[in-house]
Amino acid sequence: MNRSNFSYGKIFVLGLGFGVISLTWAIYNAYVPLILESLMEGVSYLNTKVGIIMTLDNIAAISLIPLIGALSDRTWTRIGRRMPFLLFGMPIAAIFFAAIPYIDFSIWVLTPVIVIMNIAMATFRAPTIALMPDLTPSPLRSKANGIVNFMGGLGSIAFYGVFTTLFTEEKGNIYTDFPVASIIMIIVLLVLLITIREPRKEFVQSDKRQDGIFKALLTVLREKEASTKLLLGAIFLWFIGWNGVETYFTLYGTEVWGLEKDAAAQYLTYFSLTFLLMAIPSGFIASRFGRKKTIMLGLVGMFIMLSVSTMVGVPWPTAAILLATGGLFWALVNINSFPMVADMAPVARLGLYTGLYYFSSQLAAILAPPVFGFAMDITSRKAMFPMAAVAFVLAFLMLMGVRRGEAAGQNTAA
Repeated sequence: MNRSNFSYGKIFVLGLGFGVISLTWAIYNAYVPLILESLMEGVSYLNTKVGIIMTLDNIAAISLIPLIGALSDRTWTRIGRRMPFLLFGMPIAAIFFAAIPYIDFSIWVLTPVIVIMNIAMATFRAPTIALMPDLTPSPLRSKANGIVNFMGGLGSIAFYGVFTTLFTEEKGNIYTDFPVASIIMIIVLLVLLITIREPRKEFVQSDKRQDGIFKALLTVLREKEASTKLLLGAIFLWFIGWNGVETYFTLYGTEVWGLEKDAAAQYLTYFSLTFLLMAIPSGFIASRFGRKKTIMLGLVGMFIMLSVSTMVGVPWPTAAILLATGGLFWALVNINSFPMVADMAPVARLGLYTGLYYFSSQLAAILAPPVFGFAMDITSRKAMFPMAAVAFVLAFLMLMGVRRGEAAGQNTAA
């Protein structure tokens, strides 16, 4: 792709798609458990059943996103190959998401609504993210991904900072978040349809070399050069490490540090804010020093942060400083990993490789809670930070073996 056709403005617009996805999941994760509990009050194994329903998004992601991403590689219409999936999935997701809080009379009606909403979200997630490398030349992908993730972070902050203030239980409109977010989703879809024009030339060049979905998946697994598999394994490990911390952080804060529940949850805000601040700079750092080196620096920083956190007795201000520092290092890792995967992908399989990236991260999201939970059950809550630190060490070791994924023309030596 020619740099002259590239526009940072279009990447910011594309980031709106990622932002509305983040906004939707922030609302979903905050309020759907409360809705489910109110409908299943008095049911045996309540927490288990709520947990099963709440993992539907991860199950949909891990099973559908790679297939949808690969299918979008094979699709071309008047509006492109990715946009048809947005045009199909976003309105359905918006309608069913808006309906969730108003189905307060039957769990048997609500559950299929949640299932359809999750399937619709999975339908357009990989094509939305795959648009970034579609529209961006290789050397600029880390910078572009920083912008996309920055916009995604703004989506989460919009919920925590704005929606939770405007729509409160005290005002009697707490669940107004759902229809408002759905309206925003439709507006973003219209903006994307008007603004984004996919490059037909890229599709025509790749279409001649396209394989079937399952053949393409097997091809990745059978590659003699192990870089793709090692990178996907590293992605899985570092997401296992951080998802484990996110899942149990509030429990750790209350039990080990003696914090109140709300105070413990607020500590992660320091991590999220510095991640957001570092999202765009991390792409520029990788463009200067290389993606692999940048990610390895981030992994080392996360390991140090987690290791020192293990020794913290009184959380304020030490834990806050550590978490804020961790957010900076996590941005170095998270922002640059998808561009590495994208630059390993043949043009014909960019959507598939996008799906594989999400397969690795969502598999980690599914496995991290039970793995960390079991380990802490047989040891103690204090095992949380050491386990996460080990995961980042293993990810570092796997990343050392990666030999591809740098921007075109960039030195790959580590």
